[in-house]
Amino acid sequence: MDAWGRGKSWHGFGASDVDKLRNGFALAQAILDNWHLDVDYKTFSRRTVGNSKTLERIEGVVVRLLSGILEFPPGARPREALRTIGLERFAPPLLIAGRIDLDGADLSRASPHYLGITPKEADRIRFRETPTYVLTIENFASFNRHIAEADPGRLGTTMYVGGYPSLATQQALRTIAGMVSERTPLFHWSDIDPDGTWIFHTIERAVGRPIRPHLMSVEIAERSGEVQAKKSAPARCPPESGIAALAAYLAKEDAKTLEQEELDPALPLLPRTSD
Repeated sequence: MDAWGRGKSWHGFGASDVDKLRNGFALAQAILDNWHLDVDYKTFSRRTVGNSKTLERIEGVVVRLLSGILEFPPGARPREALRTIGLERFAPPLLIAGRIDLDGADLSRASPHYLGITPKEADRIRFRETPTYVLTIENFASFNRHIAEADPGRLGTTMYVGGYPSLATQQALRTIAGMVSERTPLFHWSDIDPDGTWIFHTIERAVGRPIRPHLMSVEIAERSGEVQAKKSAPARCPPESGIAALAAYLAKEDAKTLEQEELDPALPLLPRTSD
């Protein structure tokens, strides 16, 4: 209203586009009402505003309307932001490596490099042996390098979350984390940047258990990172979060960031256990 009152457009919409913008409000409200859950992108658009392509055309406006209410990744494109709350074409597969079987199938002789399943099938995973750790990884190259170079013996269970984890992936991680004991440490490895802290904290909230950062520390950033000209806000997380220290560091003007591909993979540092 303020922009239109000054004769300006708002995200490309002028006062004459009120009917088109009304679709943006309708789609945003439908998302708040959870009408988007378990529905693909185009079906949701068609059921809400009568056209399967409308959401694609104005997804940036929909995210802008929702951003004051929902928390989205700071650097995500509109479609990436929407998939984190469960609105996507179809959920990407969950890639998992470890000494695992699939319900009804013994994979011990097949020894796959990794297994790809739909996130809704996460409850079919069976651990052949208790993993020494569970590690989620943001980057596909780092995922492949970790299981090939750092843990070829599959001592732990490693999962690729596909960048910003979709809602389906978050739910799958919660299911798998619930299959291991509280003594099995959980780790996450992302870029050392604001988006990395957002992904970490999102997974932390999804699994409902403490998570430790893997190769994500202030010391690594200071040693190997670079100060970026363009700044974005790190995740807002409580002091007890495993990523709180790094998030506080990244909020500083002179903080350095680092992409995880710049680091060689390594096994997580496991906590010492008493006899």
